[in-house]
Amino acid sequence: MSSDKPNSPPISANRQIARAAGVVTLAFVLSQFTGLARQILVAGAFGTSPAMEAFTAANRVSETLFLLVAGGALGSAFIPTFSSILAQEGEKQAWKLASAILNLAFLILIILSVIAGIFAPQIVRYLIAPGFATNPEQEMMAIRLTRMMLPSVVLFGLSGIVMSILNARQIFFIPALTPAMYQIGMIFGVIALSPSQGIYGLAWGVVIGAGFHLLLQVPALLKLNGEYTLSLGLNLQPVREVARLLGPRLIGVAVVQLNFWVNINLASKQLVGSVVAISYAFTLMLMPQAAIAQSIATAALPTFSTQVAEFRRDEMRRSLATSLRGTLLLTLPATVGLILLRNPIITLIYERGEFTSYSTSLVAWALLWYALGLVSHSMVEILSRAFYALHNTKTPVIVGSVAMTLNVLLSILFAYLFEQWGWMPHGGLALANTVATSIEMVGLLVLMRKQLKGLFNKADLSGIIKGLAASLVMGLALWVWSDLFKGTGAWILAGGGILLGFFVYLASALLLRTQDVRDSMKYLRDRLPSL
Repeated sequence: MSSDKPNSPPISANRQIARAAGVVTLAFVLSQFTGLARQILVAGAFGTSPAMEAFTAANRVSETLFLLVAGGALGSAFIPTFSSILAQEGEKQAWKLASAILNLAFLILIILSVIAGIFAPQIVRYLIAPGFATNPEQEMMAIRLTRMMLPSVVLFGLSGIVMSILNARQIFFIPALTPAMYQIGMIFGVIALSPSQGIYGLAWGVVIGAGFHLLLQVPALLKLNGEYTLSLGLNLQPVREVARLLGPRLIGVAVVQLNFWVNINLASKQLVGSVVAISYAFTLMLMPQAAIAQSIATAALPTFSTQVAEFRRDEMRRSLATSLRGTLLLTLPATVGLILLRNPIITLIYERGEFTSYSTSLVAWALLWYALGLVSHSMVEILSRAFYALHNTKTPVIVGSVAMTLNVLLSILFAYLFEQWGWMPHGGLALANTVATSIEMVGLLVLMRKQLKGLFNKADLSGIIKGLAASLVMGLALWVWSDLFKGTGAWILAGGGILLGFFVYLASALLLRTQDVRDSMKYLRDRLPSL
C-alpha cells in the first residue's frame, strides 16, 4: 500500500509524470516548430490547389494502414503488457514479446501495402475521394501518390513499435523528436524535389521522412542491449495478451479513420480546396493538443501502467486527476486564443505564394469549429491511456466507436445544414467532429469515475473552475485587442494577441490563487533564481 495520506496526491508519481511530460513537451514543441515550417513551405508551394487535395487524400490511405497495424492502437496494447512483464518477469521475457510484435507488424504491413498498391485506383475512385472523378487528372494524381507513399507505411510501422519500446523503458525525448525528423524529410521534399517533380517531390519527402523517423530511434534501441529473436511468437501468452488488448482498440482506430475518410469523401464534392482546408485546420487545432495532451499522455501511460501492475490504484487515480486538471488549465486558454485569433494566425503562418486570402477564409472557417473541440480531444487522449493502463481497451473503444459513428452521421447532417444556411459546408464537418468528441469525453469521464470509484476531488474542481474563469478574462482581453487593432498587420494582431493572452491568463490565474499555476511558478523560481 502507498504511504501517502488518503486525500493527498502521490507526489513521487506525479513528479515523475511531470518531469517526463516536461521532456516530451520540449521535444514536441521542437517538432511542432519543425512541422510549422513544413506547413508554411507546403502551403506556399501548393496552397489549397487540386494537387494538394490529391496529396491529402493519398496520404490518408498510408496513414490509415500505419495506424491500424502499428500506430497508437498497438502502442496502447503493447506498453501495458511490456511494462507488466518487465516488472514481474524480467528483461528476457519482455524482449521476446518485443521481437515477436516487431516481426508480426513488419510482415502484416508488407502484405497490406502490396494489396493497397494493387487496388489504389478503386480505393481512390470509390472510397476516399469520389469527387475527384470530375477531374481525371487529379484522380490519376491521387492514385500515383497513394502508391508512391506506401513504403512509408512499413517504415512508420517499425518506428512506432520502437517508440513504444523506448517509452515503456521511460525513454521519451528521442521518440518525441521523431515527428521533427519526419517533417525534415518533407521539408527536403518540398524544397529540393518539388521544384522539378511538383507534388510528387512532396510524396518522396514523406518516404524520406519516415526513414528518418525510424533511424533516429535505432541508436537508443540498441543501447538497451535487448535480445532480438526471429520469431512471430504466436505461442507466447504475452503476444496473445497484446492481441486481446489490441482487438477492441483496433476497432476504435478503424472507426476514427472511417470518419476521416468520410470527411475527405464529402469534402471532395464541396468547394475546391475544402479537402485541404479541413486538413490544415485540424492540424492547427492539433498543435496545442500535441504539445499539451499528447506529451502528458505519453509520459503518464508507463507510470499509470506500473501503478496498476503494482496494485496502487488509489495512487493511479490521483495521478490521473492531476494530469486531467493540468491539461484543462492549459487547453482552455488555448481554445479561446485559437478561436479569437484564428484569422491573423492563419494569415501570418500560411498566406503567401499559392496560399491566398481565399485559402485563409476556407481554413479559418473550419478552425473555428475544430477549436471548440480542443479540450475534448485533449481529455480523450489522456482518459484513453488511463483505460489502457488498466488493461481495459473495450470501454474507450465502445465509447469512441459510438461517438465516431455519430460523427459520420453528423458530418452528413451538418454539411447539408450549413449549405442550406448559405455557410461553407466544410465547417459542418469540423463541427461534427467537435460534437462527437465532446460526447466521447463525457462518456469516458463518467465511466472512468465509476471504474476508479471517484476521480476529481473538491480541490480539482476548484482549480478547473478558476482556470475557466481566467480563460474568460483572457477572452475578453483578446476581443478588445482584436477590435482595437482591427485592420493592422497579422504580426501585430497574432503576435501581440498571443503575448497579451498569455500574461492576462497567468495574472488572472494567480489572482484567483490557482494552485497548479502557483506551483509551476514556485518550481520555476526554485530552478531559476534569477526570476
